Amino acid sequence: MDAGSLNYFSNLKGQSRCPLQEQLLQRKNSKENMDRFIPNRSAMDFDYAHYMLTEGRKIKENQTACSPAREAYRKQLAETLNMNRTRILAFKNKPPVPVELFPSEHSTASSHPTKSAKPRRHIPQSSERTLDAPDLVDDFYLNLLDWGSSNVLAIALGNTVYLWDASDSSTSELVTVDDENGPVTSVNWAPDGRHIAIGLNNSEVQLWDSTANRQLRTLRGCHRSRVGSMAWNNHILTTGGMDGQIVNNDVRIRSHVVETYRGHQQEVCGLKWSASGQQLASGGNDNVVHIWDRSMASSNSPTQWLHRLEEHTSAVKALAWCPFQSNLLATGGGGGDRTIKFWNTHTGACLNSVDTGSQVCSLLWSKNERELLSSHGFTQNQLTLWKYPSMVKMAELTGHTSRVLYMAQSPDGCTVASAAGDETLRFWNVFGVPEVAKTAPKVNREPFSQLNRIR
Repeated sequence: MDAGSLNYFSNLKGQSRCPLQEQLLQRKNSKENMDRFIPNRSAMDFDYAHYMLTEGRKIKENQTACSPAREAYRKQLAETLNMNRTRILAFKNKPPVPVELFPSEHSTASSHPTKSAKPRRHIPQSSERTLDAPDLVDDFYLNLLDWGSSNVLAIALGNTVYLWDASDSSTSELVTVDDENGPVTSVNWAPDGRHIAIGLNNSEVQLWDSTANRQLRTLRGCHRSRVGSMAWNNHILTTGGMDGQIVNNDVRIRSHVVETYRGHQQEVCGLKWSASGQQLASGGNDNVVHIWDRSMASSNSPTQWLHRLEEHTSAVKALAWCPFQSNLLATGGGGGDRTIKFWNTHTGACLNSVDTGSQVCSLLWSKNERELLSSHGFTQNQLTLWKYPSMVKMAELTGHTSRVLYMAQSPDGCTVASAAGDETLRFWNVFGVPEVAKTAPKVNREPFSQLNRIR
């Protein structure tokens, strides 16, 4: 193949890498499209054109035989009737601009200028990246994915916890537990983005320093069976077990169990602290949601819940506190329920309930917009983006071939990672870039800062 052909095909290959949208919207210059012009029929005088094609030709042929008087009469008649035009297909001028009946300064539109509409955000319908996740446990009640504040994603695959650094797409193995202790049943980053808690099938919880790649301690005696859910509140690590118990662990001290919440009759599969750290939401396989208040906690006896919410008819794993309304909680029910419910956690009132049509596995609020993302199981295994409070569907993201069990949000709030029973990890640019970067409130991100001072 000659050099010219190689250059031609290389140019074609370069063009194929361009986004499809840009290819479709690419238009030629208007000067390149002037090969023909189709006239406007409404601007033509067909009566005059017919006369010039028939009678006008006869007059020209008989002009030599006409008398001078007849010729003078014909010219005067032609000038009077405006028939001296030489073009048959003549075009008329544009119509005059209509006169405004009301002065513009008195119009309501000018006195009240319309607010420019916000451009609609483009939501990509396909995942930005897909990673292989072999041996991902397909269990609705576990929590095997979390994205830390240092932009590192943790995922548990079987007995091993892997770390994926979003800044350079590098992967590292943090720990592999023995078969008698595994599999890993939950992972949760501490607020500092450096330390991570790992819940195990044997009821233990391990605390790791991801930067130094070393284990700090093991929390024992919290539960009698696997630890499927965890949530941090500064230096307090809250764990939920298959035994129905919820335990607050102070990781700074040797006797780490400081409070116990008892209210669930079956496995605790969802735990989330509010942004203020004052209220804890828990969801269980007993179809119940509890709201616990930190001010009511007691180390001497099991703490009584603030609200017991029993409207769901299936297991509640999906919990999400609203970032722009502190007392608003969203909860999602399993396959027998399929609803997303919204609660006022001060009063315990159910504000709204939406039937999604399928199992709700996970919920995430947008940090930048008033939007909520839900992940689902059978039949579509999709991610659905909702506009709050109208709960109008903004987009449905498909690609997973099995139920989307776990979701995690990037620190900037723009990207969402989803892991499914099809053993894939997908990344979605669903929430978009914030218009104005807001400075985050200052919080204490050192839960292990006093670890060397054991009381």
